[in-house]
Amino acid sequence: MAGAQWEKEMSDTKVYLLDGGSLVLDGYHVFWNRGPGGEVRFPVYSILIEHREGRFLIDTGYDYDHVMKVLPFEKPQQTKDQTIPGALKLLGLEPKDIGVVVNSHFHFDHCGGNKFFPHAKKICHRLEVAQAANCQPFEHLGYSDLTFSVEAAEARGQGEQIRHGQTRANTTFEGIDGDVELAKGVKLIFTPGHSIGHYSLLVEFGTRRPILFTIDAAYTQKSLETLCQASFHIDPVAGVASMRKVRKLAEDHDAELMYSHDMENFLTYNTGTKFYG
Repeated sequence: MAGAQWEKEMSDTKVYLLDGGSLVLDGYHVFWNRGPGGEVRFPVYSILIEHREGRFLIDTGYDYDHVMKVLPFEKPQQTKDQTIPGALKLLGLEPKDIGVVVNSHFHFDHCGGNKFFPHAKKICHRLEVAQAANCQPFEHLGYSDLTFSVEAAEARGQGEQIRHGQTRANTTFEGIDGDVELAKGVKLIFTPGHSIGHYSLLVEFGTRRPILFTIDAAYTQKSLETLCQASFHIDPVAGVASMRKVRKLAEDHDAELMYSHDMENFLTYNTGTKFYG
């Protein structure tokens, strides 16, 4: 009876992948100290969860103008429909329809659309904003889009990034730590290494296998299989431990794995108006 009740309660959960365009990195950055080298074009997407407890948006992609100004070597490709407002519009939604925004971490390709959600409750690991505000020298490009936080932008002397209407109050985050249940069957999995407060995501459904989104704990399937993280990280030892945690969690839950920056796999994923649930 308990199992049937769980299935009934989770049957309304839907997960949409919001296609945010693509970027380019060299293979030695995607597969740190392993390669092979050469340009690798990879997808960027956000995760929208429709749940009985509300709408939850995990990450907000990248801002095209920011990338062209600061990281043009990543050769962004992004249509109007691949911006956060554009991707939501395909679903008949607007940014104001999203109640909660969760950032897995604050690298530029995961927070570029935060500025569209001043009204939403915002959640991240308790150390992420402070790290973005005072990051290591080798993290400056990763934490280069600071439009998600007036506090971080001002601390880095980048106040000119702040949009009209953004304040400390409406860019303030609830800080969390460890593994956290965001809503019933929706769990944030603490997987540090890529960043100091990185989160992966496990979503359970009523009638299908769970999905475990590695996010940047493992860019690609090959990354996870070989325990080879990307070169953009703060703690490579913690990163390997997090990949092992993700692999065990997927095995324990019989979860389908989905990767953040794996073009081959992404081309098989449901995007746009198609969903999982």
